[in-house]
Amino acid sequence: MNLMQFRVTNFRSITDSGWIDVSDVTALIGENEAGKTNLLLPLWKFNPTAAGEISLLDDMPRSRYAEMRNEPESHQFIYCKFELDESDIEIANNYGIEAKAGATIIARRNFAGQYGFEFPGFPNVEFADTFNPALEQPAETEEPNKGPSLWYRFNKRLPHFVYYSNYGNLDDQIYLPHVVDNMERDDLGAREAAKTRTLKVLFDLVSLSAEEMLELARSTGVVERVNQQGQKVGNVTSKTDDEIKEDDKQLRERLALLQSASSKLTRSFSDWWKQGNYRFRLVADGNYFRILVADDRRPEEIELENRSAGLQWFLSFFLVFTYESEDAHEEAIVLLDEPGHSLHPLAQRDLTAFFNNLAKTNQLIFTTHSPFMIDADRLDRVRKVFVGEDGSTEASSDLGVTRGPKGLKDKGATYAVHSALNLTVAESLLLGCQPIIVEGPSDQHYLTAIKSILIGKKKIAPKFELVFPPSGGAKTAKIIASILSGRDDDLPKVLLDSDVAGKQAIKSLQGDLYSEDKDKIIETDDVFSDLKGTEIEDLLPTGLMIQVLDRMERRAGQEFEDVHDPRKPIVPQIKNWAEREGFAMEPGWKVKLALGVKDKLLANTSRYVEDDDIKRWRELFDKLL
Repeated sequence: MNLMQFRVTNFRSITDSGWIDVSDVTALIGENEAGKTNLLLPLWKFNPTAAGEISLLDDMPRSRYAEMRNEPESHQFIYCKFELDESDIEIANNYGIEAKAGATIIARRNFAGQYGFEFPGFPNVEFADTFNPALEQPAETEEPNKGPSLWYRFNKRLPHFVYYSNYGNLDDQIYLPHVVDNMERDDLGAREAAKTRTLKVLFDLVSLSAEEMLELARSTGVVERVNQQGQKVGNVTSKTDDEIKEDDKQLRERLALLQSASSKLTRSFSDWWKQGNYRFRLVADGNYFRILVADDRRPEEIELENRSAGLQWFLSFFLVFTYESEDAHEEAIVLLDEPGHSLHPLAQRDLTAFFNNLAKTNQLIFTTHSPFMIDADRLDRVRKVFVGEDGSTEASSDLGVTRGPKGLKDKGATYAVHSALNLTVAESLLLGCQPIIVEGPSDQHYLTAIKSILIGKKKIAPKFELVFPPSGGAKTAKIIASILSGRDDDLPKVLLDSDVAGKQAIKSLQGDLYSEDKDKIIETDDVFSDLKGTEIEDLLPTGLMIQVLDRMERRAGQEFEDVHDPRKPIVPQIKNWAEREGFAMEPGWKVKLALGVKDKLLANTSRYVEDDDIKRWRELFDKLL
């Protein structure tokens, strides 16, 4: 069955998540403590492959524990809507129930561990809400659409859920007797159990058991002597010819097995890891097993534990998901809690490609707070998770910002989504484009509008697309310039305001990063003969700026138009006007003003733009091109 939607109710921090859509790969993104894990756990406990026991104390909402604990059968915690496949439809038809492609059922589980089914797509099924213990087979009935037998058949066809939160990073030095012992134990702690699981997968991959690896490690060629009574008399290093031949054979076989295992691990891992060409060597010596790693940049072999946490994590993750028992993952839905959090951003992107491959055989749901784990081309897979107004966890596929009575209630999740989108847009735009660094997003809006007008009037014809990445302020322009110059070793041009902060940034850039390229720094005063200390806003038609400002700010008793002095820069005047009128401009007011001006400017250019504006803009862009 294919999982289409799920809904969590009365589980830990969740009152009611609402129905959450599921695709082949589904990303649950949100801030820390938003409750992302609490959406995965009830799915796992719906039908786990292993462990996943329901704990009333841990899983019931603490605020309702007293009332719910005595009647666990009365409280459902997870609902899953499944689309039936051809086999499921055939089963229904055998019971006289007409089912067509696309038919769905809803299965749910309560805190007593019982399952219930609803059949919204089957009008001739008489029962819907009966709960039954998971493993109890109901009595057979010859009446085709009374339900118990059909329930039992469907219950056995529900997909299992596999949950991972600890991926068992491997150590560099592994004590094999301890490993052999742990393989037989079922009382290990979570961390030790995860490492043991990963080692078991590794040994399976290289076709050696832990016992065989220990035997290889101990085959040192030392001969044990006993007396005629069978008593041990010590080890000796002298050997007979037959012993030497046998010892040589064992050593060669040991070397061949370890080389074969090392080659297989290296070859298999290289198909998935794209952050370097890594070579592994497995070493067995005495009671110890070691993993040594080398690569093109560091040809000397180094213990795995001394390499990056990201490499350790990805190796363990790769082993578990590529070579763990096929029975555990067959037709299961895989749940991953915060995968890849220690990986470099580029490696996190490689991990999303790994997910796409895994999704060919298994549906996958994972949690994250990293924008690098979001595929901007597949935002349809993303569900944001956030804390609602009542303090409970909520989820939504609406990726826009939601404003509640107390403000933006999902800004953390939305920010991560927007960051992922911005990263992709920036990456695609800057390749083959001509970036011009500006101070802030308001400058970006103004210059984009001016560029469009000049191109439309055939005043400029750029060879490359002009983009205006904001640096976040004059002080950080140097950092952004260094980053962008890394693309082609050519410093981008910078346009800064001629106010105090801009002048300081210009001086800093010209004395350091731009000491050999001072002409690439342009300031707004360069295109004014009658104003000093100007900012980007002074390039725009004054009448339009005032019109948008007065409509935007209605708290003042005296309109700004009445106090504006055209012989001075406009931004300091706006700040002084607001202070005299007894209010503070809200955060982000310059961007809001820029958006209003930009819309009107592009909608009715001829109404607001004079020849002097075009002349000044043309002069500025001649310096920028």
